[in-house]
Amino acid sequence: MTVSYTAEVATCRRFGCFWKLLIRWRASIYKIIWVDLLTYLCCFYFMAIVYRYCLRENDRLIFEDIVMYCHSYGNLIPLSFVLGFYVSIIVDRWWNQYITVPWPDPLAVYVSALVRGQDEHGRLMRRTIMRYMCLALTMVLSMISPVIKRRFPTYEQLIEVGLLNVNEANIIKAMDVKFPKHPKYWMPIIWASSIVTRARKEGRIWDDFSLKSMIDELNKFRSGCNMLTHYDMISVPLVYTQVNHRSINEYNLYIFKTIVQVVTLAVYTYFLAAIFGHQWIDRESATGHYRNMVNYYFPVFGTLEFFFFMGWLKVAETLICPFGDDDDDFELNWVIDRNIQVSYLIVDEMHNEHPQLVRDQYWDEVFPNELPYLVEAERAEHPEASTAHLGLSKHTPRARERTTSIDSTEPDWTEFDNEDDNEADNELKIRFASRQFKWSRSSFSASDSLDDTLDFADGDLQAIAGTQPFPPSQDDFDRLKAEREQERLDRQMQQAARTLELMKNELGSKSGSESDSRHSMIAQRDMEVQTERSYTHHHRKQKDKDKGNEEDKKTE
Repeated sequence: MTVSYTAEVATCRRFGCFWKLLIRWRASIYKIIWVDLLTYLCCFYFMAIVYRYCLRENDRLIFEDIVMYCHSYGNLIPLSFVLGFYVSIIVDRWWNQYITVPWPDPLAVYVSALVRGQDEHGRLMRRTIMRYMCLALTMVLSMISPVIKRRFPTYEQLIEVGLLNVNEANIIKAMDVKFPKHPKYWMPIIWASSIVTRARKEGRIWDDFSLKSMIDELNKFRSGCNMLTHYDMISVPLVYTQVNHRSINEYNLYIFKTIVQVVTLAVYTYFLAAIFGHQWIDRESATGHYRNMVNYYFPVFGTLEFFFFMGWLKVAETLICPFGDDDDDFELNWVIDRNIQVSYLIVDEMHNEHPQLVRDQYWDEVFPNELPYLVEAERAEHPEASTAHLGLSKHTPRARERTTSIDSTEPDWTEFDNEDDNEADNELKIRFASRQFKWSRSSFSASDSLDDTLDFADGDLQAIAGTQPFPPSQDDFDRLKAEREQERLDRQMQQAARTLELMKNELGSKSGSESDSRHSMIAQRDMEVQTERSYTHHHRKQKDKDKGNEEDKKTE
């Protein structure tokens, strides 16, 4: 299982927090590289002993030429580029494989909440659905992981642990005989979907939307299992656009094998040349590097170089398949055990169960101002925005002058020269009728009058019919908006009055009561409802009457 060190590096102090990790052995670089490093040093010292004690003078000259050649041209191998490209692909692929592993918890929550029924049959449905999902994941992991394959080599082991029944195993074996080329991990998922559909028909799932939500979660789980098989069959993502005479899977496997071969050859060829290139030689014409006495005893920087580059390669080799037995591989046995236990706990033990509803301690306060701390000194200050304490006086930007050319021939629509002159000619006066409604148990009446006036030109907007004048701070738009809203409400009231009278008339006619019919006709005559046309006609009459009065005053 992946070794976790998060708690040890949670807080960084003094010289850093990674120094304590250097003494680890499990999942460390020392554990995976010590054999290669020991082999490298043995080869290095073997060639040094041969050069110093075994070769003749002429052979020593040839060996020195080989050392100088390897040291000069060994750096031409693009080791950093090749390793960086390779390791970045492997690490990204390693993490994607982990997040692809499906977990049954979301589906278990759906099953517990939506598949209702406290009887034995409902409980059997919920447990069987989750057992099938855990079985499907176990079958997939046994296909891609040697660890799980050793634990469940056949269907009999699945029967022993309770993930599979005998009759279910016989059905899968029969399908293996008919279709031996394809894996059968999807069969338990199909069985689970059939149980969900049956629960909907029996009324244990109340609506079709709940059924769809569960089917979508089943498909999401199946998609994760399918993607794991793709990671096992295809070594690299499908990023190549042209394939000639090869299938996609074969071509990607061929490309990935080629990358692995290139990286492996580059690393091992580089350090094969380094065995010669870092040797100490005894030649007068050689530079100081070749005659350095440190290399005579131990290749310090050659060893560090091997440690870093070979360690980089070994890390990629460890992460390329996270389903194996390495220290940093996923603990899949724990995943299987955990899934079946948590699934049964959610759908059976915790089905329709919750603690008693009680008031929390902040019920009267609505929310707490500050939560208590065990150590009050650890209370942190609330974070503030980065510009909270910024001095604006020091950073006030200067106003920039903008020069724009204005065409004098173009009319300026922002100026209103004769606004005051035409104000009197464009006055709009609206007169509203005040309404009075009288309700009684046997009748309803409404009367209108035209005694109140609204004048937009003078800014004196008043609604005398039971309303207060608008405040002087409102602009024309707000006044007009309020006026329109009042008109709409009045029209609704008028329509309601007419509807009520019509309903009373119909009821009176059906009952055959002449007295009720007579009273309703009288009430209908008394009710005067002002429409737009009657209001316009009355307004014209009033205007003509006002003009006549003004002319009479002038003649007098």
